[in-house]
Amino acid sequence: MTTASLDTRNRRVAFFAALFVAAMVGLASASVPLYRLFCEATGFDGTTGRALKAPGAVAGQVGVRFDANVAPTLAWRFEPEQERVSIKPGAKTQIFYDATNLTARTTTGQAVFNVTPAQAGKYFSKIACFCFSEQTLKPGEKVRMPVVFFVDPKLRTDPDTRDIDEITLSYTFYPVETAAAAR
Repeated sequence: MTTASLDTRNRRVAFFAALFVAAMVGLASASVPLYRLFCEATGFDGTTGRALKAPGAVAGQVGVRFDANVAPTLAWRFEPEQERVSIKPGAKTQIFYDATNLTARTTTGQAVFNVTPAQAGKYFSKIACFCFSEQTLKPGEKVRMPVVFFVDPKLRTDPDTRDIDEITLSYTFYPVETAAAAR
């Protein structure tokens, strides 16, 4: 093999190695948003979907229970205003959670959520939710936070979910470290 052909071959191997590394870095960077999209699209692991509007109520009832938790490192009181509602599948429903900052300083939290049973997640859609963004509360501040949602009527036709009579929507608030809080 000549020196020129060996150099060409080495450059080709180096190019493909660099391309492979760039693809792996890109895939690693995109994995969290892609996983989130996958979970929202499929309802995997109790992840709810997002929607712009509800399809409209149909006959029947499904119970929705609300759960509220706070990480031990966030000094907030967080609770649903009502523990359970009975709704018609497809009906747009609005409920509220209350959060109170129990500290003497401004704190920021982010809520993560899930739905149980997990197989109902793909049929539970939120139109608006405080969980879509970080929440900042001033010292002692109490806020009322809405959740607008619906349960897709297809819940009743899926063999895996048609016998579900109650869905639990659970939130856990975690602290968010901000530049202002670090000062």
